[in-house]
Amino acid sequence: MEWVSKALCRTVDPDDLFVPGAAQRKAAQICGHCPVRLQCAVDALDNQVEFGVWGGMTERQRRVLLRQHPDVKSWTDFFADKGNQRSAS
Repeated sequence: MEWVSKALCRTVDPDDLFVPGAAQRKAAQICGHCPVRLQCAVDALDNQVEFGVWGGMTERQRRVLLRQHPDVKSWTDFFADKGNQRSAS
């Protein structure tokens, strides 16, 4: 996970990212301009990380994606396909 060294949150207290409920939306703001936001989200989704804010996504947001797309084998490919669909529109 070489992306970790480039993450904006690497200097943040981890307790700020592992907060309950609605506080996660505020915690996710840390990810707003992070250069590795997508890699972080992909890592959390690929590994089905249950807790904390990852890639600007709350626990609930990740659960919803995982439920909506149970057959995804690679979240990197999933997001690449989504990006290609947007640019083709």
